[in-house]
Amino acid sequence: MPRLAANLSMLFKEVGFLERFAAARKAGFRAVEYQYPYDFAPREVAAAAREAGVQVVLHNVPCGDAERGEHGTACLPGREARFREDIEQAVAYARAVGCDSLHCLAGVAPAGAGRAELHRTYVANVKYGAQRLRGEGLRLLIEPVSERTAANYFLNSSAQAVRVLDEVAADNAFLQYDAFHMQLLEGNLALTIERLLPRIGHMQIADAPGRNEPGSGEINFDFLLGHIDSLGYAGWIGCEYNPQGDTVEGLKWAKSYLNPGSAK
Repeated sequence: MPRLAANLSMLFKEVGFLERFAAARKAGFRAVEYQYPYDFAPREVAAAAREAGVQVVLHNVPCGDAERGEHGTACLPGREARFREDIEQAVAYARAVGCDSLHCLAGVAPAGAGRAELHRTYVANVKYGAQRLRGEGLRLLIEPVSERTAANYFLNSSAQAVRVLDEVAADNAFLQYDAFHMQLLEGNLALTIERLLPRIGHMQIADAPGRNEPGSGEINFDFLLGHIDSLGYAGWIGCEYNPQGDTVEGLKWAKSYLNPGSAK
């Protein structure tokens, strides 16, 4: 049975961020993820998760400087110091909440930048990040992102991600496979997931092209989730989508996964 985690940066926006932990548990989720918890103290986030009785399975490393339009700094030459600072901040939050996986954003390729230099910088930073996280017992994840979400995002294919992971050669570095991004970037989800399964450390879902709940677009999630389950994937699948309306009302698609034995 697929194990679903609620992405609290996108679901349950009817309430404040810290209240979303309890809302997710009430809806049937036993695990949560989120993008950026950094507006709140680590102890506040940890208390919200503990009181709700949910496991935190993923959050992002800070995205860099928003005023500079950064969407991660890992690929950016000259931003290595900021990258390392962001890793330390992410580790502090992971420690507090007991989260074991961090998504390290690659960043947007600057206009006119050479791809070879960006690649060297990215590999070096991911290698550093993986080594740093290994000392904490954490995993580092990298995720290809579609143009629809971040124009000129440096990491934009599964093949590129695998090449980076091969060069980094760290046993705690994995691919974060988001069905929404990968449908827009490559399609052929079922066979691609089957081929990449040994490299995948975490999955996320949203329908395409609107990035809304499963059943709102072109992906056959009844088939895809069953296929993922049949492959033996035992990790979490983050529900990282924008509800078209009320979050709980939009969770009808997930009823049988959140409450095994119930009808869809």
